[in-house]
Amino acid sequence: MAVAAETRVFLEVRRRLQSALLILGEPKGGGMPMDISVTSSSLQMKTPEGCTEIELPAEVRLVPSSSRGLQYVAGDGLHLRLQARAEFGTKLISMFNQSSHTQDCCTFYCQSCGEVIIRDRKLLRVLPLPTENWGALVGEWCCHPDPFANKPLHPRENDCFIGDSFYLVNLRNDLWQPQPQLAPVETHCLSSENHFNLKPKANTKVICKRCKVMLGETMSSETIKFYMTEMIIQPSERNFPIIPRSQFVQSIIAQCLMELSSARSTFRFIIQGHDCKTYILLWLLNSDSLVIEYLGSFKSVKKFPLLEDITKADFGSAWNAVKVLYQPCIKNRNERLASSWESDISVHSLTLPSATCLELLLILSRNNATLPLSLRSMNSFQVRNCSFTRM
Repeated sequence: MAVAAETRVFLEVRRRLQSALLILGEPKGGGMPMDISVTSSSLQMKTPEGCTEIELPAEVRLVPSSSRGLQYVAGDGLHLRLQARAEFGTKLISMFNQSSHTQDCCTFYCQSCGEVIIRDRKLLRVLPLPTENWGALVGEWCCHPDPFANKPLHPRENDCFIGDSFYLVNLRNDLWQPQPQLAPVETHCLSSENHFNLKPKANTKVICKRCKVMLGETMSSETIKFYMTEMIIQPSERNFPIIPRSQFVQSIIAQCLMELSSARSTFRFIIQGHDCKTYILLWLLNSDSLVIEYLGSFKSVKKFPLLEDITKADFGSAWNAVKVLYQPCIKNRNERLASSWESDISVHSLTLPSATCLELLLILSRNNATLPLSLRSMNSFQVRNCSFTRM
């Protein structure tokens, strides 16, 4: 077969099915004869110029004798299916590691710029919020009037409540009273760090003072809702972790989808902004994929770089990935489908800042374009593999 000196290798491993799809990309421009051999731990390419071996991550092993379904797909190249073994843990990582943060002093950072929002907050209780229908369930099971009626679940001092995509934090100790000279139509409340302004009467947005990113919203005079996609919470003795924005957003969304699908057996999601507009429809296909990709010249021995982790020097480990179908809903696109999903009780909504919804849509669209052509769409939906980074 004639193959260019530079080609693309794409490998998707399904952990539960113990199967793999290997795609050797179509050559670009002129090529040369090449023999391809698959071993349990590597791929070998032989050309008249020599032999090149691409090593697989240590966690992944292929079964060459199981090779089947070899076919040529126009626009992609050669497709090959075979058995695979992926040996690594599958335990879900909680969005908020209670064991490490409870009873410790934590610092809340703006993920976009690293600004300290809350410094040295001691969290005595970190508790998950009940589902959105908890009030109806209480009414069904209680034989007396609902004791929680019209009583919002707000955290007390040193509490942190965890929602689907947000944290609720009590800032009683961090707020000081508004100054009398301020205009009466607005109530400006500043944190002890003086890093964000709250305007409950005019605007409920919580804005980072340094980078002007929306971090959350005020729920009451003492309670703030911080969105998970905008905040990093670390023990105070640790330094602020620098994580690329797109990688962080993908990781948070992937973890949200995995936890919600596991807890509620729901696989369709609406991504809506804080302005109540629908931006994206997401359909979770699976959460056990490994997507490994290589694009380079066959002149030296190289390992597979990993999707969304191509800047790392060591490519010897494997990353979990979540495969989703998505449809954009901006500019009046897919209105009928979005309306159908919004009225379906089996579809779950995730609310994020509107700017983050657009950012997520851009990430999905950009990375969809990097998939092999035959894997980019399914039943009119577009496909995306979202990295699930252990944080």
